[in-house]
Amino acid sequence: MTDDFDLKQKVAKEAATLLYYGAEKEFKQAKLKAAKTLGSHFLPSNLEIAFEIDKIAEENEGGKREERLIQMRKEALEVMKNLADFSPVLIGSVWRGTIKQESDVDIAAYAEDTEEVLNILKSEGVDISKTAWITVNKQGATLESFHIYAKTPSGNSLEIVLRSQEEARKKRKCETFGDELKGLTIEALQKILQTNPAQKFTPS
Repeated sequence: MTDDFDLKQKVAKEAATLLYYGAEKEFKQAKLKAAKTLGSHFLPSNLEIAFEIDKIAEENEGGKREERLIQMRKEALEVMKNLADFSPVLIGSVWRGTIKQESDVDIAAYAEDTEEVLNILKSEGVDISKTAWITVNKQGATLESFHIYAKTPSGNSLEIVLRSQEEARKKRKCETFGDELKGLTIEALQKILQTNPAQKFTPS
């Protein structure tokens, strides 16, 4: 059992390395490639790989990583304040506290009028590069969302996902960590920045 566990850990670390350095984009492909490379039939969970990515990022980026995380959270807060009427929530790696070099600021908001949101962002000087409607199928349901791609003042990538107001009441499961995708509201993010600005939100 110990050998199996060790091999599974090695596969998780190899998959994490592939994802961190951009050799693979999807967890499924990364773990399959890592398992093949190491001759293993044992596949780690997305959670196990995510923790390994976090370790690699910490080893490679050091103290600058924490500084960047705090900066990204502060920039997220400013955008969220502009979208206060649309129940904005900080999600993704900036919420989790597990950013790596290529991470962007991910914000979910809920609105029926996408033009209204775009006009607010433009009036606040947000540097929007493109927008797109994206449709995904999950558990037999078709979900449509409007994605706004932009840059923060410091040059970090920013993605705002607009969903219908009805979606705001639905719980979502995180495909990477397996827990509920809660995120941080404006009030929660303000509190974190005051008390523990680099706090992580990952399953223990």
